[in-house]
Amino acid sequence: MHNLAQFDSDIAKAIQSEINRLEENLELIPSENLVSQNVLEALGSVMTVKYAEGYPGKRYYGGCEFVDQAEELARERLKQIFKAEHVNVQPHCGSGANMAVYFSVLKPGDAILGMDLKHGGHLTHGSPVNFTGQLYNVAFYGVDPETEKINYDAVKILAHQHKPKLIVTGASAYARDIDFKKFREIADEVGALLMADIAHPAGLVAAGLHSDPVPHCHFVTSTTHKTLRGPRGGLAMCKAEFAKALDKTIFPGIQGGPLMHVIAAKAVAFKEALQPEFKIYAKQIIANCKALAKSLQDNGFRIVTGGTDTHLFLVDLTEKNITGKEAEEALGRAGMTVNKNTIPRETRSPFITSGIRMGTPCVTTRGMQEKEMQQIGNWIGDVLKDVNDTSKQMAIREEIKKLCKLFPFYIN
Repeated sequence: MHNLAQFDSDIAKAIQSEINRLEENLELIPSENLVSQNVLEALGSVMTVKYAEGYPGKRYYGGCEFVDQAEELARERLKQIFKAEHVNVQPHCGSGANMAVYFSVLKPGDAILGMDLKHGGHLTHGSPVNFTGQLYNVAFYGVDPETEKINYDAVKILAHQHKPKLIVTGASAYARDIDFKKFREIADEVGALLMADIAHPAGLVAAGLHSDPVPHCHFVTSTTHKTLRGPRGGLAMCKAEFAKALDKTIFPGIQGGPLMHVIAAKAVAFKEALQPEFKIYAKQIIANCKALAKSLQDNGFRIVTGGTDTHLFLVDLTEKNITGKEAEEALGRAGMTVNKNTIPRETRSPFITSGIRMGTPCVTTRGMQEKEMQQIGNWIGDVLKDVNDTSKQMAIREEIKKLCKLFPFYIN
């Protein structure tokens, strides 16, 4: 950043501070990950200057022959990863990818069935504060009160009751594998289309470690920056019969020129996901997540659903008499980044919450394994015994800095 530091020292300092934060803290938010230097190099390339409205071979601007190459590579690699009939790599984000699916097959007022945000769903699955809740007639399914897992029989009853045109599966805070085959059976019974939002487990699906939605769903959407370990962005996949409608909805329907530097970086990340090492990495994410959850259970914390099958889990803090907000702030002071999160049967505001959400993509990318997860769980337990003990938090922060030095990533 030598040139940037000379021209704009304020931005250079902010970037360097973020590098320092990533290097010296434990990033435990499951929706975040570190990307390789190769992804960063593509992301910061001259591809950012090219306007390329349209699709490869059918652009509205001249001079697109090389960005066409990048987008074709991204599409080919994405198809190879997921064995999808059709893919689109232009969505700027996961929410945009979801919007594209809705606008492709739904009209305002149509019925959809999605997962309740309070039970682990996402804003774009029908929340009243989101465009989906404002445009569509939404019914929600949640998790079983006892198991805290999806009850497919209950979903079937709701589907027959509400007759949705589209059923949305996938979640942002659900720690268990999802049976997409069962969802498709339910969708077929009521004549609904099925969409899976795999923004969170996409990397696990790519590695064959999570149920695969592609054979069962009419549409599959995802982000590219969580377990898939790419740049921030989105993607959409569908059966061939919906390809024309999906592409037309993304451009010119809801987006203008694609972000070609991001698409180039997506292509790099997809190539990384096709390497044998990626499956080893994904397996370690899950092993680490199970180990971290177990460590917290050993420290007396209740894990929602009793454990995890994926890269994330929720911690119920109700019995500890602290809020998610208090836990997030205390752990942040100690050098561990998590996010407050609602839990099933939540009684507090989304700004306060009774739980925290955490996951292991980032720490696994750095090379940490089960031994480190056990120690991290112990540190979390020590911090949350007294969220007001700042001296203990500072002492643990120094220990975390020592651990992080053993697992550097972005070298200063």
